[in-house]
Amino acid sequence: MEKAVKGADIIYTDIWVSMGEPADVWEKRLKELYPYQVNRKVMNSAGEKTYFMHCLPAYHDLNTSISREIGSRYGLDSLEVTDDVFEGSRSIVFDQAENRMHTIKAVMAATL
Repeated sequence: MEKAVKGADIIYTDIWVSMGEPADVWEKRLKELYPYQVNRKVMNSAGEKTYFMHCLPAYHDLNTSISREIGSRYGLDSLEVTDDVFEGSRSIVFDQAENRMHTIKAVMAATL
């Protein structure tokens, strides 16, 4: 993972299991994807100018009922991204979400 991200401008990830997928998918998906979690080590390997993006929702802490359930079931405090990266100075997830909102509004206005 560290070799793959070296020199990247952006590291982008998504939630590992989408809403509505059956519970039996979680265990397999977590086992397969956990080695690819975006954490401080990954960001440091990428470089000081690398930004982090996520299309949301993100399981980066235990502040939602779903993340608490996953955390208690699998013993994890975060999934696809750690909280220090998600809330860190190089995270642009909320700028990304705002831009997406305006893009969606523009598409809707153009189709009316």
